[in-house]
Amino acid sequence: MNKILLAVLGVSAVGCAPKPAPTEQLASSEAAVRGAQEAGAENVPEAKLQVELAQEEIAQAKKLSREGNNQEAADRALRAGNDAELAVALARAAEAQKKLQQLAQAQQNAGGEAVPMNGETQPVMNNNPPAGTR
Repeated sequence: MNKILLAVLGVSAVGCAPKPAPTEQLASSEAAVRGAQEAGAENVPEAKLQVELAQEEIAQAKKLSREGNNQEAADRALRAGNDAELAVALARAAEAQKKLQQLAQAQQNAGGEAVPMNGETQPVMNNNPPAGTR
């Protein structure tokens, strides 16, 4: 009986151990925000919003950590990193979309096949008769 009681107390003590400050997660999240800014997130409204949200979450995580709420701080820092990574993806997608539109416009200006944004192709109109009809 005493062994069981000691085991339960031991497990309880481990479960109540304070969580260390999430310094690595905060540093990672801050780096992700810088990466999003470098990827051009400030020029894409949706991405800019995600960066701002990530920055707010980092500030909240730091405050929570100072107050000793390290588990909540770690969770908030993780969320900030995820939001910053989403901002990077949105910025890269916007840049890819811009390049695709430029390519489609250049191809259309050159008299080639138009490439609509939905991925379908349109037939090229030319004045050449089908092979074997001459």
